[in-house]
Amino acid sequence: MTAPLTTSPAQVARPADAPAATPGGRFSAGLATTPGRLALATTIAVAACLLLAVTGFLAGTGQSAALHDAQRDAAQLVGTQELRNDLVSADATATNAFLVGGLEPAEARARYEASLSEAAEAVPALAATARGEGEAADLATVSDSVQRYAGLVESARANNRQGFPVGAAYLDQASAALRDEVLPTLDGVAVSTSERVDDDMGSVSLAQALLLFVLLALVALAAVQLWLARRTHRVLNTGLAAASVALLVGGIVAAAAVLGGNGVARSVAGGPYAATVATSQALALATDAKSMESFTLIKRGSGADFEESYQESLAEAKNLLTSAAEATDTGSDPLALLEEWDTRHAEIRALDDGNDWDGAVAAATSTADDSAGAAFTAFTDAAHADVEATSTAAVDRLGSAATTAQVAAWVALVLGVAGAVAAAAGMNVRLKEYR
Repeated sequence: MTAPLTTSPAQVARPADAPAATPGGRFSAGLATTPGRLALATTIAVAACLLLAVTGFLAGTGQSAALHDAQRDAAQLVGTQELRNDLVSADATATNAFLVGGLEPAEARARYEASLSEAAEAVPALAATARGEGEAADLATVSDSVQRYAGLVESARANNRQGFPVGAAYLDQASAALRDEVLPTLDGVAVSTSERVDDDMGSVSLAQALLLFVLLALVALAAVQLWLARRTHRVLNTGLAAASVALLVGGIVAAAAVLGGNGVARSVAGGPYAATVATSQALALATDAKSMESFTLIKRGSGADFEESYQESLAEAKNLLTSAAEATDTGSDPLALLEEWDTRHAEIRALDDGNDWDGAVAAATSTADDSAGAAFTAFTDAAHADVEATSTAAVDRLGSAATTAQVAAWVALVLGVAGAVAAAAGMNVRLKEYR
């Protein structure tokens, strides 16, 4: 009796050593057919469109955020320097008014109070927008030190009105508190803020790296179209053509915005922003030199160190104004006005060195049109106007570039997604021909 067969027909049909089908094998087999290759081409085309959508969006939004950060930090730096200028200006005014003796001129008192008031209002505003580590705490110490400075100045004024020599000592203490406590702290805040601006500008340029993926997406979609035209012997596929137009427009918009934003950042950094920083620093140095001029006379024969400080500050201020003029043309010439004041200062020093102290004091405190005071006021007015003009230009240009980059990001995203839909629809038409 013959034993029944226990092997199925399927087992008999397949040789014992034939390998079982694997996912990789099935994939390779699928690519051997035209429908399989069309499906792969569809995937590549859709992925290319989505790649442009994502990278274009990330490049635009990333650059927009960097530009906004640069805009905010640049404004913070200018605000910090203006605060410093207000304090130095208040000190210069108080020191110059001290030379008059007795009750200082009402105009000088008003300038002092205006500068100190502006400084007091600026501190909390800057502290609220501070981003650096410890900057808010540093600005809080500045507020306390400014109050202490104001108290010492009031003591100096009270004693000076009564003719007490101790008034000069109080003024020395006030000025020392400002220069040893307040100004170094503000300089530290300004340095850290300036470093953040540089980092922001660097981040703006990093967005350009993502444009390589945008180019890759365009190349991939072009390769799919070329393959499809050769495979089907048809030149035009409406869906792929629409996707190509969408990707091309999206790529151009994203590239133009990102490259343009980087160009704006570089031109602002080397133009109005650089001019703003240089002019503001020059203004602070010149104002400090004004204080040194007054202290030289207050010390009556023992103020050589103050005159040396005057010369150092003025030389640096002139170099900074030269740099500012090279960075951008505002149509004004604060450097010429600063040199005019320096000429008047030389006349004051000639009187004092010629043992005419009273004449030197009269020249230093005069407000006549041809006086040193009038020349210094003309310089500060021009410098303040330049700082306002260049800082406004820098902030506006950075803000405009940030908005453009943000809009371009959404354009790239929308067109990329639309291109993916169009590419899928166009390829699906070809796939249906094999079903």
